[in-house]
Amino acid sequence: MKMLRLALIPALLATGCATTQDSTGVDWGKVPVHTVGLFYPGQSSYEWLRSDAHKGAVKEVNRGDACTSCHDEPDNEKDLGENLIKANRLEPTPVAGKLGYVGLKVQAAYDDKNAYLRFQWKTANPYPGTEHQYLRFDGKEWKVYGYPKLDKVVQDGKQPGIYEDRMSVMIDDGKVKGFAQQGCWLTCHDGSRDAAKQFTKDEIAGNALMKAIKRNDVRKYLPDSRNDPLDWKSGKTVEEIAKIKADGGFVDLIQWRAHRSHPVGMADDGYVLEWRNFDAGSNMFAGNADAKTHAPKFMWDAGKVGYKSITADQLRKGDHFLVREQNAVPFDPNAGWKEGDMVPDYVLSRTEAKGSAADNKAVANWKDGQWTVVLIRPLGLANSDDKALKPGGVYNVGFAVHDDNITTRGHHVSWVKTLGLGAKADIQAVKLR
Repeated sequence: MKMLRLALIPALLATGCATTQDSTGVDWGKVPVHTVGLFYPGQSSYEWLRSDAHKGAVKEVNRGDACTSCHDEPDNEKDLGENLIKANRLEPTPVAGKLGYVGLKVQAAYDDKNAYLRFQWKTANPYPGTEHQYLRFDGKEWKVYGYPKLDKVVQDGKQPGIYEDRMSVMIDDGKVKGFAQQGCWLTCHDGSRDAAKQFTKDEIAGNALMKAIKRNDVRKYLPDSRNDPLDWKSGKTVEEIAKIKADGGFVDLIQWRAHRSHPVGMADDGYVLEWRNFDAGSNMFAGNADAKTHAPKFMWDAGKVGYKSITADQLRKGDHFLVREQNAVPFDPNAGWKEGDMVPDYVLSRTEAKGSAADNKAVANWKDGQWTVVLIRPLGLANSDDKALKPGGVYNVGFAVHDDNITTRGHHVSWVKTLGLGAKADIQAVKLR
């Protein structure tokens, strides 16, 4: 069987050897490298930080001290990650073989139009995590195949662990109270997916805010969007939340996804306030399952790539991206489907990505066990759901990597750092000439 040829992927997407200069035109050999430690956080939520269980630090957290005022020793991220990755009070479902620490190399530059953020990290596996969930034909129906490793069906051996690698950046321009001190812990809460005291369907169905924003689960949110910052159920009204947003009280969330954005040379654009939202407009990825029949909407164009589907034994033996403009055709239910046939659960499109949701481009490659990802963010964005990066500005940032077929809290995270565009900061972006 022929694998998807890289010629089908846009020229912006780099798939070969990482060099000091890439298709952005930036000579990264002349840009300082900062190594940021990322550690596995377990279920250390906003609520946990402010509880008596956070022994010896709850008073400091509640008065607004920075996490690093206590965690200030060299390599503290390694120690924390190695402790939290095991079965313990903050990790009830440890993932076998998962690393507790990731060293993330960060470089930053900017010109008159864009900011360029370059990230490099070693992956846990000897292959790039570009596979995502599939739709698999069982002889009668199409069903989702593959789940993140934290899911019970994977831990019980009923489904394989299949999920894309991700690189995330949160950006605050100083308008979110507490973010500069405690970073992404303001966004991670009890009640969320894979967190402590997870939501129930009845709680969601009876919650005024969840009904108003038409959500069926709890994801990242900021404490200011709740009347009681320690209770996800105490949501403010949509009018109150709109006022917070208009005042800039949200954090930007940029996510590069190895399956759902990488093939079209993009990173998605979102923000966190009352939920983990996408920006206005359209993303570069969409679900490929028909809402009524669960059958795929699109399949591969066999005339272009040599096949209409793959099987499980072909996973990680090529690039399995389904891109509307390049290698996809409408699903044919009479194409002779056999048990075990699989097509991606998501279909991608560069031309369908529009509006504020389509602000960010990305160049990425995986080589010798390492991802190199360059996020390209336009300067001076005026959208109401964006944090505008400007020369001379200093921003609070937090980084995260999802690696080894995992999602939600299974990531590795950083303490808060500062990013300066021509201004003094932990990570100072170099002005390109």
